[in-house]
Amino acid sequence: MKGLWLEDREMTFRTDFPMPVLDSDEVLIKVLMTGICSTDLEMLRGYYPFTGIPGHEFVGQVADANGHSKLQGKRVIGDINISCGECERCLHQEPSQCMRRRTLGIFDYNGVFAEFCKLPVKNLTIVPDPVSDFLAVFTEPTAAALRILDQVQVKPSDRVILVGAGRLGLLIAQALKNTGCDLKVVVRRPEPATILEGWGIRAVYADALKDELADIVVEATGSPEGFELSRSLTRARGTLVLKSTFAGDVNLNLSKLVVDEITLIGSRCGNYPAGLRALASGLVQVGEMVDSVYSLDEGLKAIERASQPGVLKVLIRP
Repeated sequence: MKGLWLEDREMTFRTDFPMPVLDSDEVLIKVLMTGICSTDLEMLRGYYPFTGIPGHEFVGQVADANGHSKLQGKRVIGDINISCGECERCLHQEPSQCMRRRTLGIFDYNGVFAEFCKLPVKNLTIVPDPVSDFLAVFTEPTAAALRILDQVQVKPSDRVILVGAGRLGLLIAQALKNTGCDLKVVVRRPEPATILEGWGIRAVYADALKDELADIVVEATGSPEGFELSRSLTRARGTLVLKSTFAGDVNLNLSKLVVDEITLIGSRCGNYPAGLRALASGLVQVGEMVDSVYSLDEGLKAIERASQPGVLKVLIRP
């Protein structure tokens, strides 16, 4: 089996992988399309010392249902959190925070930058026939964008600033727009500004926000500088939502957060069926976000392309 291998912050292409070995609750999936995420790139910079096949955004087709016959041949997307089902968090219906969880392509579970992958049946959502692979592959990051609305009540009267208009930021912007809030998105380049304006969303540069404060600020830059800007834009008793995962540390003035009584919320994975519905209904659009599509044999070129500043979504089609 062909695929990409990450070890010691170096990505290599290999053709000698064994096929995944299935446990009784798992199925074998032929990968149809994958997306390169900022987290994948941050692992190359040392965000997490993962060794294995990376990648977690995908759409695939069940090649071996392993006794789960209703799934045979179905196109699926999958929750990246492989939970134990037995710990305190799982018993409280919070499998994404499982105390013994493994994470697809990130921690202790091989990912999807390969010809085949595996996942437990409980992690899978069937993709409806009218939904294309190009849409379905965006399910995981779209679910992550929508997760904010599960955690924070965003009212039409709220002033909201989203800092960051990259791969995830553009999806978050659309999720926030649908609430009717007074939304501004901080950009660094003209290309995402053009995309946002085409969606009817105001794009601004940071220097245009002097002395401006928001009720809710969402940080999605993937940089310590972005966190500092986001904190400075959050009003007293406002809410700051953090979506970034990146290598390195952040200098944090905890006293300022205490004095201003800021609500700080970490936001991670969301509801996958909800993400798929948002894409299928057109509430979230992704066509303008696709930069390029590579074959798996060109996987290293795809990673290199995705690493370039300003590049949005790079896809791999095995």
